[in-house]
Amino acid sequence: MTMSNRLAATTTCYAPYSLEEALAGIAASGFRYVELAAIPGIIEHLPLAADARTIGRAQRLLNRYALTPVSLSAHSNLTTRRGLNQARRALDLCERMGIPILNTAVGGPEAGEEDEEAFHANIGGLADYAAERDVTITLEIHGELTSTGRKARTLVETVGRSNVRINYDTANCEYYGAVRAEADLPYALPLVALCHLKDKVGGPGVWNFPALGSGHVDFAKLLHMLRRGGYRGPCCVEVEFQGHPWPPPAVVNRALKKSYKYLSSLGLS
Repeated sequence: MTMSNRLAATTTCYAPYSLEEALAGIAASGFRYVELAAIPGIIEHLPLAADARTIGRAQRLLNRYALTPVSLSAHSNLTTRRGLNQARRALDLCERMGIPILNTAVGGPEAGEEDEEAFHANIGGLADYAAERDVTITLEIHGELTSTGRKARTLVETVGRSNVRINYDTANCEYYGAVRAEADLPYALPLVALCHLKDKVGGPGVWNFPALGSGHVDFAKLLHMLRRGGYRGPCCVEVEFQGHPWPPPAVVNRALKKSYKYLSSLGLS
């Protein structure tokens, strides 16, 4: 059965390369939707402090490659004042570009101990700031407090804001939380507003995220779960290989084309 979810790819697949290289490769692979990366100091395909000229150039590139942004990946540490200010700037960028979802994580892009009390002290005001801009915040399966769908759901339910939801990453649950997505997704599904489709080779703590269909994640089963659970949000492909050194753009292009073809065979395209 064909799924109607918007199928995107994230520009993080092209971590060391330019925004134009990323958009060109994503479009050539068959995708019509994209997640843009704006992670300070790590992947800045869009800088949080983008001026009108920079945003105009990004929008012209999106138009050139017929791509529509569905989310902005702008991880920052929501337990610190600096990370909170970065998140506000990311929400401003979402509003300026008409992007409906800010994807982030409790402790930002780096793994480590997370201050749950500080997170709860900050998230209410951030959710209000997002609501004023009609943006949904998704907390990615990542790090400590949201290492699995079950833990993420507990945290998000405690937050109690309708515009704070989960980005379910189908490989991070195993990398950070030592659980397979096929067993973990049902816990999170009612609160998922974004889904990162990412494959996995190796067990917990092994950084190996290849083209979809090349690892051991059972995407046929997961897509069936999403469909039966009534999930209507975007599905976003993420391929991160084995980290740095990153493969050349031609290799990334092949991985995305393979992923798109594989998902199409499962009814998602």
